[in-house]
Amino acid sequence: MASAYDAWLFDLDGTLVDVDPAHPRRVFDEIGDRLGRAFSDAEVTTLWHGFGGSRNAQLRQWGIDPEPFWELFHEIEDPVRRAEATYLYDDAERLLADLEGPVGVVTHSQPPLTEAVLERLDIADRFDTVVCCGDDVGWKPDPNPVYRALDDLGVSGDGETILVGDSPSDVGAAWNAGLDAAHVERFDPVERGHCVLADHRIERLDGLFSTV
Repeated sequence: MASAYDAWLFDLDGTLVDVDPAHPRRVFDEIGDRLGRAFSDAEVTTLWHGFGGSRNAQLRQWGIDPEPFWELFHEIEDPVRRAEATYLYDDAERLLADLEGPVGVVTHSQPPLTEAVLERLDIADRFDTVVCCGDDVGWKPDPNPVYRALDDLGVSGDGETILVGDSPSDVGAAWNAGLDAAHVERFDPVERGHCVLADHRIERLDGLFSTV
């Protein structure tokens, strides 16, 4: 398996790590108090994990202006509190220990959150690059964050690199950049509302051993 690809890119949240469900519930309760609008558990799950596709489109569908929502989100979401609520998936730990070649992360989490999580879980040194999406870099499925990661790793892709993630935007970013894509389904597809197509579809990251 280690020789199947020369380089590996991973999404972070929902792919390598996840949070105690009490954390997003607390964050959305605080946002809801500020906005004067309560969020149901189903809405929290949908938005936190991106089940509805574009989060901004989902917010607009609910009648919420995305810009003030995200301003509140980033104000309320404390990196230390987020990191303390985050855990590393056991299959991710085993996979990262066995990989050979350059390994990077391309995540929608912002630098303060990402840095706090990687430091607390003591996994920062397992990655040769970490690219945080943003307005300047682009947001997955835009391939530009992936291109930046490839440049940092000194690889070109060309079928020799794979991006592993848990959302359609991860798969889209991989394909838009000309890479293979693996989708790890951490939820029942019924809960997501649809299946996600990818070059490899797995339920655990160690399932890559048998598919690549």
